[in-house]
Amino acid sequence: MNNVLDFHRVKRSMAKSKIYYVIFFIPFAYYVLFHYVPMFGVLIAFKDYNVFQGVLDSPWVGFKYFREFLTEPYFYKLLRNTMLLGIYHLVFFFPAPIVLALLLNELRNQTFKRFVQTVSYLPHFLSTVVVVGMIVNLLSFEGLLNDALQLLGISPRHFLMIPEWFRSIYIGSEIWQGIGWGSIIYLAAITTVDLDLYEAARIDGANRWKQMRHITLPSIAPTIIILLLFNIGAVLSVSFEKILLLYNPSNFETSDVISTYVYRRGLISSDFSYATAVGLFNSVISVVFLTAANRISKRLSETSLW
Repeated sequence: MNNVLDFHRVKRSMAKSKIYYVIFFIPFAYYVLFHYVPMFGVLIAFKDYNVFQGVLDSPWVGFKYFREFLTEPYFYKLLRNTMLLGIYHLVFFFPAPIVLALLLNELRNQTFKRFVQTVSYLPHFLSTVVVVGMIVNLLSFEGLLNDALQLLGISPRHFLMIPEWFRSIYIGSEIWQGIGWGSIIYLAAITTVDLDLYEAARIDGANRWKQMRHITLPSIAPTIIILLLFNIGAVLSVSFEKILLLYNPSNFETSDVISTYVYRRGLISSDFSYATAVGLFNSVISVVFLTAANRISKRLSETSLW
């Protein structure tokens, strides 16, 4: 009898909240169809995949392609390039939105604040192709930067063909494109800080710098830590599209990363099993990084993902 009553209670509750279930179903279906169902294809990494035999009928080869990738001489260069871009992204890109949010929070002129926010948000809505086109127009041999250098009596340079410049160009464009959009969540976190804390700090003689350092930053620290954990988990997931559009044979030394290598081996060379194994290796390492960072965060602070 109790089970029947519970069933009817749940049924009535679902009927009252049906609109919320409909809204929930859309993202749920997206993740199931495009994130979980494709995980079946991971089997290809352990098989000598043949498009005519299909995934299930292709012969098993175990960890053959993983060993092949790990013993390949090019492996260390790919891993180094990917890790360096990921680390530079953490060191230079990750703090940038935090700094912008703190600076915007200190502005008292609301008109100027909205103007800065609007200008900083706009690059996020530009497609990667458009951004790369702007970079090429700016940094090519006949681009705007070289025109300005020539006016100063400095010889033009092939910035996009110099391996040493690639990482700076990539990280700089990432900061320009994402700093404004990334600051939104920190600005939202700042709005939840108790204003009485600032009032008490001003009474005690704290200036705006000390208020930011001792009140604002500690208050948004949990948000910073959570986003840092996500970024550490994605340290090997550098922007494939931008790198693919920016790299060329001249800067391969620093621009070729695991994702572009997977693209060449999988889609261009049709070596599907090998490319899947490399992609799976990349995902496993990312999970290891995320788990380790989460465990360290849990030990050092009260904030963690799980």
